[in-house]
Amino acid sequence: MVDIIAGGGSLPKGVGFPLANTADDNARSITGTVHECGRQVARSPDPGHQPQGPHYGANNDYIAYFGDGWKDDWPNGNQVRRHPRFSGDGTSGWIWTNHEYMSNKQPTTTSAPTGQHLTLAKYLRNVGVLTNDVTSNTWSQADVDTYIRWFKKQVGGTWMRVFQDKETGEWKLDTSADNKRYDSTDKTLSMITGFKLSKPDHDDTGKPLPEGVAVGIAGDCSGGQSPWGTVFTAEENVQIYYGDLEATWTHDHKFLVGNGFDPGSVIDPDVTPSESGRYGRISDPRQRHNRDVYGFPVEMDPGLPGNRYYTSDGRGHRKHGSMGRARWENVTFATGQSFHLVGGKPIVIYGSNDRPSGRIYKWVSKGNFEYGITRSETRALLDDGDLYVAHFAGLDNRTGFSQYDPDDADCDPTGSEAGISKKCPTATEDNPALGQWIRMSVDNQEQKAPNAQALGKPGTTVGDALKDVNWNNIGGFPTDNHVKSALFTAAMKIGVMELNRPEDVEWNPKYPGGAVIHVAFTKNGRQTGLDQQGVLYDPAVHDEQAPRRSDGVGSIFTLREEDPMNPGAGSRFKYWLTWLGTRGKGPYDAANPDNLLIDADGGLWFGTDGNFGRNRTADAVYYLDLDADHKDSPVPTYGRPFRVAAGPSDAEATGPALNSTRTTLFFNVQHPGGNLSGGAPGSTWPRD
Repeated sequence: MVDIIAGGGSLPKGVGFPLANTADDNARSITGTVHECGRQVARSPDPGHQPQGPHYGANNDYIAYFGDGWKDDWPNGNQVRRHPRFSGDGTSGWIWTNHEYMSNKQPTTTSAPTGQHLTLAKYLRNVGVLTNDVTSNTWSQADVDTYIRWFKKQVGGTWMRVFQDKETGEWKLDTSADNKRYDSTDKTLSMITGFKLSKPDHDDTGKPLPEGVAVGIAGDCSGGQSPWGTVFTAEENVQIYYGDLEATWTHDHKFLVGNGFDPGSVIDPDVTPSESGRYGRISDPRQRHNRDVYGFPVEMDPGLPGNRYYTSDGRGHRKHGSMGRARWENVTFATGQSFHLVGGKPIVIYGSNDRPSGRIYKWVSKGNFEYGITRSETRALLDDGDLYVAHFAGLDNRTGFSQYDPDDADCDPTGSEAGISKKCPTATEDNPALGQWIRMSVDNQEQKAPNAQALGKPGTTVGDALKDVNWNNIGGFPTDNHVKSALFTAAMKIGVMELNRPEDVEWNPKYPGGAVIHVAFTKNGRQTGLDQQGVLYDPAVHDEQAPRRSDGVGSIFTLREEDPMNPGAGSRFKYWLTWLGTRGKGPYDAANPDNLLIDADGGLWFGTDGNFGRNRTADAVYYLDLDADHKDSPVPTYGRPFRVAAGPSDAEATGPALNSTRTTLFFNVQHPGGNLSGGAPGSTWPRD
């Protein structure tokens, strides 16, 4: 479901700000704007309505808009002069949107599907793909296999043309256009660059693929629109499909033995597909794929056929293996104030590992971007680079906020715990904390491991710590490829500070005082795996000793590189709290920020994921009012969040995006009525 807010210019008379903080079963927007819900995305070309044509997928997240004619800003079609986000027509163009997963339970041989899976099963029954009683608790394995094959087609991404009716202002889908779907089947192929698979992948018939070519995309959460006109779609929770490669960690980050990461040995996790995974349950082994095939930022060349993987001509789809495997939320690109790449400097990409205790990463190309090089030459720069992880020295391990006296039990940085009224000190823009970028490589002999002092070997380098088979009671990473295959475990091994579930990160070149990176920390209520010094808790006492993070409302932090004009060169950054979520149902209460949007003026927008579960009011899209001189505010950089649009209750508000002329705001409504946040009374979603 795509929700669209259409307006333009200054706010007209009668427009009410902000949107009331309520919850119901509808999408809604501020008074005085035009509002509509997205309709059917693609019509099947078959007159019998057989599901043969491109179709919209499930649980839509990220959105990217390309106005018609955006490539006209590229001389000879090679190098962009303006960022694609701000180019082309504002009344017609192309939209990319991600499809992350399907909610509720899929069918098994002994249980019927529920929720979204039941909706899909009923559809497949109605068009004759399935012939069984889809509401029955007994399914044949053949019917389960058929269902999974179609389930794979609901995940991935959609590329579709839209236009605005000149008379009514209504946005419509152009069903005559060459709209395309990219999914988890072998109809979508990509080349993995900068990472070597454990063994070559194969197509869904078992036929070997060329080295480095991978089948499908999966778990596509948020993403990023590259300055050269491709879409990065981030593979997040891929562990649900063929199994978790980093299965050595419990839900609460207790280290488990027997999963390929044991101390005293080199890292050797199981990469074979699990037959209990959502895709792995298919009986045909040819249609299962190894775990290390997924979990990358994927650069899609939108509009090209799904099977057109990246080649030396600089065209096609690829997985950015040089950034490594994680539960990636999104990526963002460092640019100059004009949102262009900067000549004579490397390409710098930031991304976040969206899981409790996940980290933030920076990737820096080995070569420099130069004005005048072609699009294919620009893309080739991504074949080789260095990966860094952000170490937020100074955070308190109990909270994930600025460090305070661990003996001071009477202060709480969120102000959320009953009986605690004293506010803890936290970093601000006027008094920021310091962080460090650590190069994630076994060859890193320049930097010391953050936990080296606590482990009694203060001179140990990052590279030596990663290779040491006993360091921090975790096995050793013999090569950088092993490090990139399991970034979460590698960060835990060297003692990088755990974070409060980092989701979207966005580069803001228009921020007052110099470019910054905004980070949405959605929340974290789980235990940590490491202590304050980055030492792994003994699994025997983890459950009793490891602190449980108390952040239930989330926050937005801001980072500034030591040299914002050359972010690839610095190893230090400053950081501070920009906005803190709140509990309540008031006009400015909001919790659990997720997707971020930076507009052409540097304005900061965000969507929420979990506000319904926290405050029992609907998730929504907000504009965070810039108020740099408001020094008396508890959040000195920004003022209040203005709610602009909201979805149905118990539905995540995702992918906010503006058209090129900033007259329309698009956002997605994900998993409405999915019962993922405690249920939505009276919800009619999902609808058949």
